[in-house]
Amino acid sequence: MPDDALLSLQTDHLKELQARYESALAEHGYDSLLIASGAAPYRYGDDQAWHFQGYGPFLHWTGLAGREHCWLWIRAGHKPVLWLFEPVDFWHANSPLAEEPWQQFIEVRSSASPEAPLLDDPESLAVIGDPALISNIPGEKNPEALLRDLDETRVCKTPYEIECLAQANRLALAGHAAARDAFLAGESEFGINLAYQQATGQREAEAPYHSIIGLNEHAGTLHYQYYDTQPPGQTRSLLIDAGVRFRGYCSDITRTTAGPEESHFAALIHGLDRLQVRLCDMVAPGVDYIDIHRKAHQGLAALLSATGLVTGLDDEGIVEKGITRVFFPHGIGHFLGVQVHDVAGKPTPPPDDAPFLRLTRRLEPGMVVTIEPGLYFIPSLLDPLLEGELGQYLNRELIGRLRGCGGIRIEDNVVVTDAGSRNLTRGL
Repeated sequence: MPDDALLSLQTDHLKELQARYESALAEHGYDSLLIASGAAPYRYGDDQAWHFQGYGPFLHWTGLAGREHCWLWIRAGHKPVLWLFEPVDFWHANSPLAEEPWQQFIEVRSSASPEAPLLDDPESLAVIGDPALISNIPGEKNPEALLRDLDETRVCKTPYEIECLAQANRLALAGHAAARDAFLAGESEFGINLAYQQATGQREAEAPYHSIIGLNEHAGTLHYQYYDTQPPGQTRSLLIDAGVRFRGYCSDITRTTAGPEESHFAALIHGLDRLQVRLCDMVAPGVDYIDIHRKAHQGLAALLSATGLVTGLDDEGIVEKGITRVFFPHGIGHFLGVQVHDVAGKPTPPPDDAPFLRLTRRLEPGMVVTIEPGLYFIPSLLDPLLEGELGQYLNRELIGRLRGCGGIRIEDNVVVTDAGSRNLTRGL
């Protein structure tokens, strides 16, 4: 999408946010709202701070990730006011804002102080943000009922948000292609990470989350957090779960690649990919997201049976006996937005058969979700199954050969449209 069109959508987005926020404030009896962008806390016993990306509601309005000690004031019938922290400081540079149309909608002021602004009329004021930074400010701090309603304003994305998410997908896909090429060229996990960053042009600290890059058995650790600097003796598999932040919005994409000698594992990847596409096609208004999760288990049971990993049970029995939950222990996905696991996904607790599911809502147009089935060989889950009564149904020899590949996850970012869905990852 051309920049001018995107910037025009941003102005519409801000008008919509103003209306949504004014409605929420009126509902709870507040005249205005002060939003703190936040700041990175210092590490204990150190003079260095953690990496910082910003508070969700602040990003929802501004997209300015990484801007500390900023404040945004929202009032009914008035322009929002944004105070940008720009200290007179010879230690650090102040990043200038590009001239864009949104600055005609929001009044931007510069502040050399990290302290909250003194407001003309703090009566009936709500203040939201990190409690450690707002404790001494007049007004009601983080009122729970208001926060719940503000979270709801992020559930259905505006056209601007969707296009930002689409661009975050485009950038991340270039990184995934580079990562795959680096893997096939024999790079280490560290080298693959460098290839991903080079292709996306985004530093690790700016990415929406720490990229998961696991070779071989490391792919079976769901949130594997290390990077080996040396390649393994035999490269059997790569699982990379990595995204990009664009104007505050996150992509969250996972791909799995088999090594040249792993034909059986490659067949499993192909089968899971076909299942994942069918699950993405289920995304539509009115669909219960939990049903997509359960359909994933049914499809996984069919895949386990077809590939000979499980025998002697029909697909329904494989699911009912909990075997699919050993190979696929997490939920099918979550909301996506200015946070990777975006808010308001669980108005009701997840069901007993999906305890880790992060989204339990019926889908509506404008929601953006991830669809990410997996098939893993996790020793801590597999070994008790093999040693128990259900072990008779598992192909021990085949599982033993595939353990060293770790596992598979395939993840796309999907928008619910009025008529169905738009896959931001595959259908750009």
